[in-house]
Amino acid sequence: MKAKSGKRWLPLVAAGVMLASTLAGCSGGGKTEESSTSASPSVENVYKEKYDPPVTISTAWGIDPELKFKNGETIENSVATKWAKEQFGIDIKSLWSVTDTNGAFGTKLRLAMSSGQDMPDVLTIGTGDNQIAQDLIDSGMYEEVGPLFDKYASETWKEAMNQDPNVWNAYMRDGKRMGIPVLDYAYNHDYILWIRQDWLDKLGLKAPKTIDELEKVMEAFKNQNPDGLSPDKVVPLSIGFKTSMNTWMGDPSWIFGAYGTLPQQWNVGEDGKLAYGSIQPGMKEGLQKLSEWLQKGYIPQEAALWDENKTAEPAFAGTAGIIPGPYWMSGWPLKDTVKNAPNAVWKPIEIPTGPDGTAMRHGTQFTNGVTLIKKGMEHPEAFFTYQNYLFDNYANPEPGSPYDNGLFEGYDYQLDASGKQVPIDNIDGGYVNSVRYLLVRDGARIPDAQMKALKSLAEGSEPKTKLEKDVAVNYGPETPAAAEVLLAQDDISFKNMFTGPTTDTMKTKLDYLNKMENQMFNEIIYGKKTADAFDEFVSTWKAGGGDQITQEVNDWYDQVKK
Repeated sequence: MKAKSGKRWLPLVAAGVMLASTLAGCSGGGKTEESSTSASPSVENVYKEKYDPPVTISTAWGIDPELKFKNGETIENSVATKWAKEQFGIDIKSLWSVTDTNGAFGTKLRLAMSSGQDMPDVLTIGTGDNQIAQDLIDSGMYEEVGPLFDKYASETWKEAMNQDPNVWNAYMRDGKRMGIPVLDYAYNHDYILWIRQDWLDKLGLKAPKTIDELEKVMEAFKNQNPDGLSPDKVVPLSIGFKTSMNTWMGDPSWIFGAYGTLPQQWNVGEDGKLAYGSIQPGMKEGLQKLSEWLQKGYIPQEAALWDENKTAEPAFAGTAGIIPGPYWMSGWPLKDTVKNAPNAVWKPIEIPTGPDGTAMRHGTQFTNGVTLIKKGMEHPEAFFTYQNYLFDNYANPEPGSPYDNGLFEGYDYQLDASGKQVPIDNIDGGYVNSVRYLLVRDGARIPDAQMKALKSLAEGSEPKTKLEKDVAVNYGPETPAAAEVLLAQDDISFKNMFTGPTTDTMKTKLDYLNKMENQMFNEIIYGKKTADAFDEFVSTWKAGGGDQITQEVNDWYDQVKK
C-alpha cells in the first residue's frame, strides 16, 4: 500500500509572505477585537505590553547539558530573566531546575505531579517527554489554552501556527486545545542524501536518481575506490538502525519509501485511514534490499548496532561515500571530512526512486514540544505579552530592527568594528545559545522562515535578514543548495500522522510489538530468516494487539482530522 499525505500544506516556496511587521514594544497583536472592544472605559484591559507593578510567571527548567552560562549567570538569573523584567514587567520565578541528562527533567516532573508539589504556571516540555506532557494534560492541572490563544495571540503567531493546523492534534481532548504547540522550522530533520562528489567525478559517474543507479554507484565506490581505499575500508552507504528505522541521520527509511511505505510511523492510506507503515507490503521488498546490500558490503556490517552519531564517523573519516541526513549537514559533521580526506567534496542529491518511480521520506513535524498553562494562573495573558513580542520582533525580524542580529549581544552574536557579525566561535567569552534561556524552547520560530532564507541565498542574494546572516556566517557552504534539493522533493515528505497520547492497548502491548518488529527485521536483514518471515510477523503483529491499536489510533484520528 502506498501511503498518501492526507491533508497536505502548501509547499513552503509557494507560501505567501507572512504578515509579520516589527512594531515598537509588544505590537498589541494579541488583543483581538473581542478583547480590545469589550472593555468599557471603566474596565481595565488585562493584556499589557508592560506590567506595572510587575507580575510573576512561575516555571521549571530542564537544562540542556550542553547549554553554557557566562558572566556568573544561571538559568534562574540570566540575561533573559532580566530582559523579561525590564521589557515586560514580568518576573520569571523558577520553582526548580535540573540538568536534563538521562531523562532527569521528565523524572522530576513526574515526581512533582505525583507528590502534589506546586506546579509551574507555564511549563514547556520537549517532544522527548511527550508522554509526560500528555499525562499532565490528563491530570486536570492545566488549562484549556485554545480560548486564550484565540483571544491573546498576535496575528504573526497565529499565521505561523496556521501553516500546519495539524500541530494542535497532539494536544486535543474532546475538541479542546489543551497545550500550545512549540513551533519549529519546517523540514528541519527531513533528509536528503549527501554524496562524495569527488568520487563520482573521478569515476565518471553521475548522481544516482534511482535505486538501481544507486547500487551501481555503491559498487564502484567500494570496489573501484578513487582514493585507493581497499573494499573492506569503504562504507558506500552509512546508515544505522540501532534505535530506529526512522530517524534523523543515517536514516534507512527512504529505502522502504522506494517501495511505498515508511516504517515505524502512521501514514494515511488509500482509504483515508491511518495505517502502520512497518506492516505494509513494501517493507518486505525493502528488507530484502537491505539484506542484499549487507551481503555486498554496501552498508555497515554493524548497522544494527549503529546510532545516528555512529553513522557520521565514516563520513568524517573520509571512508563513506553516501550518508542520509538533514540539509544543514555540510556544516556538521561533513565540513570536517577534509581533515582526513583533503580532497573530499560533499554534495546534496535527491532521494532515489524505486522501481515504479516512488520515493518517500520521513517528514519533520512543525513542532518541538508543547507549552502548558496552569489552571488558576493569575495572569495567563502575560505569557502572551512575552511570546507575542518574540514572534513579532525576533522570529523573523526586519533588517535594521533591534533583533536583526540575534537576541542578546555578547551571548548569541557579536558585531565587529564594521557592524558585521563575527562567527559564533569568535564571540568574546564564548558563544551562548541564550535563546534556550527563554520560557519557550528556541524562543519563537515561524516554520517556513528558515527555508525562505535559504532559498534567497541559493538564488544568489546577499544575506540581509537575521536568518540569512545566520546561515551565511555559521552554516556550511552547501546549505542553501541542499535546501533547494530538499524542496525539489517537498511532495515526498510524509509526517507521522499519529501524534496523540498513548492508547490503552499501546500501554500494555506496544513494547512487545516493537521488540518483535526489531528482532524480525534484523533477522531478515542479516539473513537469519528469509523475507517470507515478514508475512508471519504481520499476522502475529495484528493478532498480538496491532489491530486493536490500529482501531484506537483511527478513533483518535477521526476526532482530530480536518
